Amino acid sequence: MIPSNLTIARAHQGLIKKEFSAVELCQAFLDKIKKEDKKIGAFLTLNENQALLEARKIDDLISQKREIPILAGIPLAIKDNILVKDLRATAGSRILENYIAPYSATVIKKLKSQGAIILGKTNLDEFAMGSSGENSGFFKTKNPRDLSRVPGGSSSGSAAAVTADFCCAALGSDTGGSIRLPASFCGIVGLKPTYGAVSRYGLIAMASSLDQIGPLSKTVEDSEILFGAISGKDPQDSTSLDPKIFKPPKEKKPEAFKIGLPKEYFIGGLKKEIKEILDFTIKKLKDFGLKIEEISLPHTEYALPTYYIIVPSEVSANLARYDGIKYGRSKVKEKIKNLIEVYFKTRQQYLGEEPRRRILLGSFALSSGYYEAYYLRAQKVRTLIGKDFERAFKKVDLILTPTSPTPAFKIGEKQDPLAMYLSDIFLVAVNLAGLPAISLPVSKEGLPIGVQFIAPPFLESRLFKIGKILEKI
Repeated sequence: MIPSNLTIARAHQGLIKKEFSAVELCQAFLDKIKKEDKKIGAFLTLNENQALLEARKIDDLISQKREIPILAGIPLAIKDNILVKDLRATAGSRILENYIAPYSATVIKKLKSQGAIILGKTNLDEFAMGSSGENSGFFKTKNPRDLSRVPGGSSSGSAAAVTADFCCAALGSDTGGSIRLPASFCGIVGLKPTYGAVSRYGLIAMASSLDQIGPLSKTVEDSEILFGAISGKDPQDSTSLDPKIFKPPKEKKPEAFKIGLPKEYFIGGLKKEIKEILDFTIKKLKDFGLKIEEISLPHTEYALPTYYIIVPSEVSANLARYDGIKYGRSKVKEKIKNLIEVYFKTRQQYLGEEPRRRILLGSFALSSGYYEAYYLRAQKVRTLIGKDFERAFKKVDLILTPTSPTPAFKIGEKQDPLAMYLSDIFLVAVNLAGLPAISLPVSKEGLPIGVQFIAPPFLESRLFKIGKILEKI
């Protein structure tokens, strides 16, 4: 009998102690997915045959009394904008419905080098554009904690898969909160690493200067294990960085951390239950002996509009390749007169509302006569937002904020795109500044609610330390 809610660490112990085999573990998760995922919609593609084949190889190693890495035989789920060789990679879009990945992303190669098992690919908002999990080109994903509510997006399937215990952990991607928001809504741990800490090679690009792959997990320890496995400089990704170039300060003990509370994040708009959870978290941290200090991030109010100029601009460039010729489906029902019509009809037929909306916004922001007024100005504000964080981290070691202004909302509740965009109000500044951040579950009853901690570049270790403290107290 396979125990429920297995973490990576616990599953590893079970394998080496021979409490269960890798095949039994893998099969148990696959059976559960087949039985229960119809009502949740976490997975787009299962990797059943290959997963079981790889699990048998791990069992052979264990039977030979060979030492295995901590991720060997551990079943994981992968967001479907991360390429896994010979598996479908749809990015949640009909335009890539039949696309088979010709190679694996660097993060997948790293996981497989440790013997991790890929159970399948998870659902997401189309091309990772969305905050709810309702914008997939295939079907909505539901929150396993409450099937009438959204799981958060865009890494909706990965968060739902971890929460529903369909896997030990999962990978997602975070462009403006797409790991942290679903982690908060589903009551799990979600890490957005420093920009450049994890290779983006093999990630289907949405906004290249903001996208970052990261883990969704049941515990902080598991998040640390996965981050350790997938991080590092990659020659295939010129934006990946060697953390050694950032000379970290002499690290303090967690008890000596000073936590900053940005006053701009606590001005109205917060639901009562979110405020209560924050107050509860602050009290716990103070009781543990940590110092709390109010700080200012004065350009916070400009983060969301800045984000929604930069992102659509990069989206319009990155999605130009999906034209039915270079990439994507090209079968169009209407009669075609010329090549331009192939482009127009293909994109009209196979791209959803949100990608089309962002392509239009981005094309306008980059167009002649508007580039300096919109895109260039947004990039200047982005620099100011980064400087705010630099100044703040001279005073404090970590910054505490809400993850979301609300708990998970009802499916269909936010039809207005602007209302949906506001779900990311506490998250996007982190991506604009390229910083690491983690969402940690705090609420013990009712709907899950997470809090966010932000650290200086390449100091994910601080996030893991504070997370482990919160798990204990």
